[in-house]
Amino acid sequence: MKTFQPKLVDTLQHYSKKQFVSDVTAGIIVAIIALPLSIALAIASGVSPEKGLYTAIVAGFVIALLGGSRVNISGPTAAFATIVAGIVAQYGVDGLAVATVMAGAILILLGLLRLGSLIKYIPETITVGFTSGIAVTIAIGQIKDFLGITFAPGTNAIEAPEKIAAIVESISTFNPLALVTGLAALAILIVWPKINKKIPGSLIAVLVITVAVAVTGLPVNTIGDLYTINASLPPFAIPEFDMAAIVSLIPSAFTIAILAAIESLLSCVVSDKMISDTHNSNTELIAQGAGNICSALFGGIPATGAIARTAANVKNGGRSPVSGIVHAVVLLLVLVVFMPYAAFIPMPVIAAVLFMVAYNMSEWRHFVAICKNAPVYETLVLVLTFALTVIFDLVVAIAVGLSVHYAIVLLKKFVKLKA
Repeated sequence: MKTFQPKLVDTLQHYSKKQFVSDVTAGIIVAIIALPLSIALAIASGVSPEKGLYTAIVAGFVIALLGGSRVNISGPTAAFATIVAGIVAQYGVDGLAVATVMAGAILILLGLLRLGSLIKYIPETITVGFTSGIAVTIAIGQIKDFLGITFAPGTNAIEAPEKIAAIVESISTFNPLALVTGLAALAILIVWPKINKKIPGSLIAVLVITVAVAVTGLPVNTIGDLYTINASLPPFAIPEFDMAAIVSLIPSAFTIAILAAIESLLSCVVSDKMISDTHNSNTELIAQGAGNICSALFGGIPATGAIARTAANVKNGGRSPVSGIVHAVVLLLVLVVFMPYAAFIPMPVIAAVLFMVAYNMSEWRHFVAICKNAPVYETLVLVLTFALTVIFDLVVAIAVGLSVHYAIVLLKKFVKLKA
């Protein structure tokens, strides 16, 4: 298998009109799913709402064009939210752009060195542990807007423990009407999939609750109250690179690159099973790297393969990268035409959408199953990785988790040899 061989080239050799129609249909549906998620994930990442769409458009297009999977859909994902928020808080949006470009270069290098297969050496306990941990940190981050709480000026709550402390300190500002709004949105998100599986519940919740709040004039914060909405095309800008910033952002760049590689390749593995295909992991890493560099240059945030959107693509007939390209083009049209209306979306609705994202990515059933059935040392690694992700960050969690896992493996081999 070649190091770089985009799936688009392979699929277009035997492409049919029937498949084109299916890919276009799937791309439109995935774009509808990605629209509210991209806005919500941008806000959760501490950046303005349109940057989520910039990411889905630019990175989604480039990765579909160059990627090693037929059906992988890429864009902003929940896994990056707390990492990006931390980088933005410390280094600003310009620092995030530099870190994302660096991460893209690392991903390209990993692909060129044919290191795509290294994903299999990361134990399941660690991937489940940090995924569940990220889900918890996302949920904690949404409590403020779900309850309509206002933090005191100057509050700097980035990590989950800091957010919990700030929520407790500011609980007197709780807005009951925000809670009612959030609960109504959550009810729609839970009930709607039982009514219709084609149209995403997140879109219905956003539309219904936004109209309801606008008509009734409920005093709850909206996106427009907190952010300035920009409906222009993704702006091209080269971030300022200086040696001091590059050195200080190296850990952040490696974090983005490692997480993008893990999540993208896991998404490819899942989709391979769904369509009975085999992805090219090295090509996918190169594409993810190019997509992240382009995303940063056009005002976006880090991107990776999105498992839920990829699954939706497959279920709706997508079988080639054309569906990913269509999804990006549709979102571009939405950005230009409808983005100003995003200002009216209530913040509790965004919080409810992210609660559901956190729940769906938490893998709590898998987490519980490992705790019940796995050896004690695997459960230890799982819980340790989970706790460190919530309390500290992903870098610490993965580093410690891998160290403990392989230390135990080596110890078991040593004891076995000695016996």
